[in-house]
Amino acid sequence: MLRDITIRGLGVIDEAVLDLAPGLNVVTGETGAGKTMVVTGLGLLLGGRADSDLVRTGADRTSVEGFADLGADHPALVRAAEAGADVTEGLILARNVAAQGRSRAYLGGRSVPISTLSEVGERLVAVHGQADQWRLRSAEEHRVVLDGFDPDVARLVEDFQRLYDEHHALVAEADRLRSAARERAREADGLRVALEEIEAVDPQPGEDEELRAEDDRLSHADALRDGASRAHVLLAGDDSAWDGASGGALASLGEAVSALEPWTGHDPALADLHRRLAELSYVASDLTTDVAGYLTDVEVDPARLSWVQERRAELTRLQRKYGETVDEVLAWAQDASRTLLTLEGDDARIEEIEARLAKLTPRLGAAGAALHDARSTAAERLGAAVTAELGRLSMPRARLVVGVTTQPHERGLELPSGDRVRYSRNGIDEVDIALAANAGAPPRTVTRAASGGELSRVMLAIEVVTHGGGSSTVPTFVFDEVDAGIGGKAGVEVGARLAELAREAQVIVVTHLAQVAAYADRHLVVRKADDGQVAASGVVEVAGDERVRELARMMSGDESDAAVEHAQQLLASARGRVGESPESA
Repeated sequence: MLRDITIRGLGVIDEAVLDLAPGLNVVTGETGAGKTMVVTGLGLLLGGRADSDLVRTGADRTSVEGFADLGADHPALVRAAEAGADVTEGLILARNVAAQGRSRAYLGGRSVPISTLSEVGERLVAVHGQADQWRLRSAEEHRVVLDGFDPDVARLVEDFQRLYDEHHALVAEADRLRSAARERAREADGLRVALEEIEAVDPQPGEDEELRAEDDRLSHADALRDGASRAHVLLAGDDSAWDGASGGALASLGEAVSALEPWTGHDPALADLHRRLAELSYVASDLTTDVAGYLTDVEVDPARLSWVQERRAELTRLQRKYGETVDEVLAWAQDASRTLLTLEGDDARIEEIEARLAKLTPRLGAAGAALHDARSTAAERLGAAVTAELGRLSMPRARLVVGVTTQPHERGLELPSGDRVRYSRNGIDEVDIALAANAGAPPRTVTRAASGGELSRVMLAIEVVTHGGGSSTVPTFVFDEVDAGIGGKAGVEVGARLAELAREAQVIVVTHLAQVAAYADRHLVVRKADDGQVAASGVVEVAGDERVRELARMMSGDESDAAVEHAQQLLASARGRVGESPESA
């Protein structure tokens, strides 16, 4: 609910503070005291159009500030938090309009665009006045009103939206896959060519390094053989060896071992040298055998060398395209294979989606038709209920008609009947609340068929009929001119209906009728100072005897004993009508 509103420099208002209560808040005052400016200020606070002419003469600006106490998950609080407002201790709204015409808006201490303030305002307060019937100006709101009237309709809306979301997601995915089909085909063809090229070469892990080593060995086979042969001669000895050597290192080592062997028992140091020479002789013998084996293995094979070099050239071509090493080429091929499977699977995915849509679309059409039928039935009941309320609000000849229609469309949703109609996430229907203001008059869109005061009463009737069922999350309703052109018994009925709505929500009403004011939970009076302006204490709460005198003034223009007695009777009647005192005093 709104806790308080502070208005400064607006029209005839110098400064006014409205402390608001739950239930029904009534604002009254003498003509010209500034009652309408209260609603105007509230409109500014909720993001309404600003005009520098509203700034009070002599003031540099108009400012309006309000504090709202809301649940943590309330849509208005959520939207304000999204805009960066500080909402930890409630929501503070503010609006400044400079005399030069510039306007600024604030939420929770943060400057925001006027449009954001308006979005929050529409979730916070529903203003019903001659120029503020946003709920009835919006065709979408007509649908919201109807859907909230009947819980069964609300349930069917949820069912349709669930199917719609699934259907919409599948259609979007299928469209995306189809639109990318040509690009996918090109990519798949490129991957197939690449994989075929790699498969034709059939590289093996680490093959590039193995072939590089073999290429190096085969390319230097003659030099390797010559070097190994010389080393073997030097170790084993050869009469035709270089430098004329007839004995090799093995013979020399054997002679050295034999030279020391007779004397090893005479000196431990010499024995150790003998042992070491013997070990060296054994190692040299093994080494000589290994060199001989190497000479046997080393072959000069031009054919094998040519094959190795050709194979390396094939691998190099792959490495230029797909990776620096053969292992990287193989890893790329694995990734490409997985990608190709995915691309080839998209066609299968499209077929799967089409099969699902073939089953889902008829269900969506049936859900849309069921929702249409339920809305049509609810529309008749809503129209009848609101029409009955209008009869009690001094509009006995008025008739409210809630129209539920569909629009044919050749590519729309197919219904069980075979018809194709436009559809959206909210169903297949267009909802229009129309009013026949007089007997025999054709129904017209309600905002065009009713005057300002009548429009407020229409909205009052709608809110009374629908709000108890939880059709609106708006916590506060404001009615201006709801009593225009009525009085007497009709005024009493308007007050009773406002009191009934106030059991479910906070209601603020600006009125000149004592019959309406008698139902207030909090009665606020706008009082004009001697100089024609409204001072800081210009808006006061009245209770007890003071309230009775205000009701007397509203009925007869004075506070005579007869007027006071009449006011007391009116107040007692209102208390009895609602079953309890409308004021806490």
